[in-house]
Amino acid sequence: MLCGPFMIRRLWWGLVLVAATIQLDVVGGEVRPKVHIFATGGTISGAAPERIMLSGYKSGSFTIDEMLAKVPEIHDVADLTWEQVTNVGSGNIGTEILLQLASKINTLYAERPDVDGVVITHGTSTLEETAYFLNLTVISDKPVVCVGAMRPMSAVSGDGPLNLYNAVRVAGATESRGKGAVIVLNDEISAAREGTKTDTYRVDTFNGKEFGFLGYADPDKVVYYRKPVKRHTYGSEFIVKDFTDLPKVDIVYGGYQDAGPGAVMGLIEAGVDGIILASGSRGFTEAIKLAREKGIAIVYSDRKGQGRVLESPTRLAEGFITADNLRPQKARILLQLALTKTKDPEQIQRIFNDY
Repeated sequence: MLCGPFMIRRLWWGLVLVAATIQLDVVGGEVRPKVHIFATGGTISGAAPERIMLSGYKSGSFTIDEMLAKVPEIHDVADLTWEQVTNVGSGNIGTEILLQLASKINTLYAERPDVDGVVITHGTSTLEETAYFLNLTVISDKPVVCVGAMRPMSAVSGDGPLNLYNAVRVAGATESRGKGAVIVLNDEISAAREGTKTDTYRVDTFNGKEFGFLGYADPDKVVYYRKPVKRHTYGSEFIVKDFTDLPKVDIVYGGYQDAGPGAVMGLIEAGVDGIILASGSRGFTEAIKLAREKGIAIVYSDRKGQGRVLESPTRLAEGFITADNLRPQKARILLQLALTKTKDPEQIQRIFNDY
């Protein structure tokens, strides 16, 4: 059967339309990765009355649509979709939103296998906690990238736009697969388990302390030099899809002179399920024993910022758990999840050793 001029023209235009569609997802001869952004607020979405104001701003002043409009180049590095989960400072992020994020990411990865990575915009004060929670509850080897900023989006030299741009690059990089959840600020990539905020104001605040960075979002490419060895994401045992709440765990700051039992006694009366001790104190001794008698899980962490809390057979025999090198705020997250599976101190110690 011969094709006439009309059929040939239709075929030609059809090929042009297909090529144009493919071109939408191709940059420089390479297919653009598909990245989805979950926006939650924080300084990265903050605004102040004047561009030179780096404090006194209001978090959550910009929506994700407005933030992306300020970084048009971001669409050159990824095929983006996005949604506004909430728009608050990170002090307002809690269990409800954490469970919501984990559910959304797990559902997205299950239903959209074409999505290559996700980015979560977040305030920096508790960003590391959200990152670690997702490191334990997103059951996929695909990238989970948490990003924030130390200066508001309205600032004359705000770090948010470049941080967001780099976070999308990291989420779309094939090299990021299997690394678990990561934190991206200041061109630096930190592991969720180890990355921690170390400065209240400077843009180079996040780092992994004694472990260093996983890699960098450099101008030419995303590069990695190491990977996490503790269990995370696709290797995690924590399935939270049916959870609406988590066990109540609080932190008591200890190790200071003249520390008394009041904080521990107050938490016992409040009916908590677990207590993280950020260093112990002699003044806590009797209160902690009482807490254990009432079935409250006790985990020893430390206030110093780095280093392990060594395992102690004597402590474990008494029902006490050690946090290895997890900072108190992350030990709290892990204990919450551990208590959804067991109250046995030996099994909880195994979880702290594994994660």
